[in-house]
Amino acid sequence: MTNLLQLYTKLGGLVLLGFFLGPRLPHLVPTRLGEWLFWVGVPVSIIAFLRQADLSEQVWIAPAIAYLAILLGAFLAWVGIKSQAYFTNTTSTQQPTQGSLILAAMVGNTGYLGFPITLAMVGKEFFAWALFYDLLGSLFGAYGLGVALAAYFGSTKIRNYGEIAKVVFINPALWSFGFGLLFRQVRIPHTVESCLETVGWCIIALSLVLIGMRLSQLQSWRRLPQAGFSLVIKMLLVPLILGSILPLLGITGSPAKVMVLQMGMPPAFATLIIAETFNLDRELAVTTLAVGLIVLLFTIPLWLWLF
Repeated sequence: MTNLLQLYTKLGGLVLLGFFLGPRLPHLVPTRLGEWLFWVGVPVSIIAFLRQADLSEQVWIAPAIAYLAILLGAFLAWVGIKSQAYFTNTTSTQQPTQGSLILAAMVGNTGYLGFPITLAMVGKEFFAWALFYDLLGSLFGAYGLGVALAAYFGSTKIRNYGEIAKVVFINPALWSFGFGLLFRQVRIPHTVESCLETVGWCIIALSLVLIGMRLSQLQSWRRLPQAGFSLVIKMLLVPLILGSILPLLGITGSPAKVMVLQMGMPPAFATLIIAETFNLDRELAVTTLAVGLIVLLFTIPLWLWLF
């Protein structure tokens, strides 16, 4: 409980700081900060924390669990949409809205939010589980299956598959992951190691401030009921169902806790980027992002208690 209160104080304080600064800073500041974090900050933090992570053989199952969570979320959202149309005897929801509903139910914010929450609640030793889940699971799920679904439901069709591949493979976090695995073998002075870790934590803090800045620009709450539909699937049903079968896969203790926390993250900002690119329901995508962060405050203690 003490760790949870400390997490909420730091997490909430940094997000609120960003929310306060967002409207008062030039409009380009969040954009530039996001670009710097994407190209420099997050890759450096991955290298820093990967040095102290436990890379046991079992950790490679994390991406598989991520894909299961993504597919289960998409399937449950699709069943929900079709069931509503059948039982209410009405025309199915418009395709762009369906696309946003399914995207929000399948892709979580396992990087900017998942990393700091995992580090705070479980520790650096098990950070690799969160890292593998995000970089080898969520990343490809969002820009692979997510883009394919968006192209199907949206009015903008895929014209160049090479551009999609480029988005995934040019991602600097993915390259820093490979470099970090090699850099683990290099011995560095303790002072340098300590400084690198401090830099990593500062970058995590800036990521949370950026989330607050982006939230300050979100003003859409009209689609709350539909957002709730996706969030129940993404943040409650998927973690509960898959979290319950983790012991059958031999995953228990802290690794299981990391997996459940990652599965229970709110929708990723990638869902908004994809929605804007393929002309899905942007207003719904915005609402799920904002409400998901609020819901997260209540679901974290639930998962820590259950698992």
